[in-house]
Amino acid sequence: MAVKVNLYLDERKIEKGEKAPVKLRLYMSRTDIRHYHTGRYLLAEQFDESYLATKPKKAYKDLKIALDGIVVKANTIISKMDGVFVLAKFEREMFGAPLSAMDVVPHYRNYITELTKNERAGTASNYALSMKSLLAFAGKVKQPATSLSFASVTVDFLNRYEKWMVAEGKSKTTVGIYLRPLRAIFNQAIEEGSIVADLYPFKKYKIPTGQNIKKALDKSELKKLYTAELQPSSYKEKARDFWFFSYQCNGMNFRDIAELKYKDIHKKSFSFLRHKTLYTTKDKPKPIIVPLTEPIRAMIERYGTKPIVPDNYVFPILNKSMNETEKMRANQNFIRFVNQHLQKLAKDLELDTAISTYYARHTFTTSAIRSGAKMELIQESLGHHSLSTTQNYWAGFEDDVKQGIADKLMDFG
Repeated sequence: MAVKVNLYLDERKIEKGEKAPVKLRLYMSRTDIRHYHTGRYLLAEQFDESYLATKPKKAYKDLKIALDGIVVKANTIISKMDGVFVLAKFEREMFGAPLSAMDVVPHYRNYITELTKNERAGTASNYALSMKSLLAFAGKVKQPATSLSFASVTVDFLNRYEKWMVAEGKSKTTVGIYLRPLRAIFNQAIEEGSIVADLYPFKKYKIPTGQNIKKALDKSELKKLYTAELQPSSYKEKARDFWFFSYQCNGMNFRDIAELKYKDIHKKSFSFLRHKTLYTTKDKPKPIIVPLTEPIRAMIERYGTKPIVPDNYVFPILNKSMNETEKMRANQNFIRFVNQHLQKLAKDLELDTAISTYYARHTFTTSAIRSGAKMELIQESLGHHSLSTTQNYWAGFEDDVKQGIADKLMDFG
């Protein structure tokens, strides 16, 4: 089979009406097809009216010439090889600097830039931390590496990295958090044709998931925390109030609390979309509905910003002038504030647990299960797209919770 090339618009990961990357598709055989970014982004109409048009309109003629030029250049390089096609030579002459395609770092940086551009600062931060950790391991003593080839990331490399992380005091959960971005970078590089699939190490190496132990407060701990007499308007009181707000609002994530606006509040309830899943699914996000109980109303009345304008944030954690990175930092600072003073309060109350914002979601879930709520209702309340995710929460609950529910099965009183 002769080597062939053409262009296509990769619309898989974009919303309707957004620009998509124009990619060069290289057919080397029926089973070996490579994909390369051209650096251009177009709307579907622009691509159809230029590259795909036999006789483009005047407005699209220059664009068609430019796109056709990419294909002509590729075909010229191929024809000069006289029937002996060498992929590395094609890539070098077509795109230049082919060695960078084999380096993990540029792939990380390009994707971090793309995430930042799309206002996904949290995910961008996760990828940056992953890259930094891997380069620290791959480097010399106290001197991080500046590059890391895909070929060097073998099963042995990953096993040694995992052992190094644990020796540095990191948990298996953290190892998993840092290696999942690397796996995604490998998948992207293979899909784009930058590396061959044979280099993929994650078929044999399994990323650790850590222990799935979810923490939740029991009724006595909840009561002790809720009824503790605190100095009015103190930091501890504020931290406790926001923790219980999260707990009462279906275990609402603190980023979602920060993003809540007055226009989301209705007469008997308020609704919100989970920030965490806005960019991880192409399905239309389903709002989570939270009943407006008196304690929730009182919380909004006490801590809510003024004036009450539909587009204003309810709580003074974020402001309209912030970009995505600034919002992420402000939210992280607020979570740090709540955790710091919650832990001081827990120590004062002699609670045998290091309470954090993380506990509110799992305490809500535990309480809902104890109350007899069906798993499907809990799934809806938590905003999980998959019932299996909700069931994972159940899998992580302490044995005494499961035992208590099991004991009630024969309680017919």
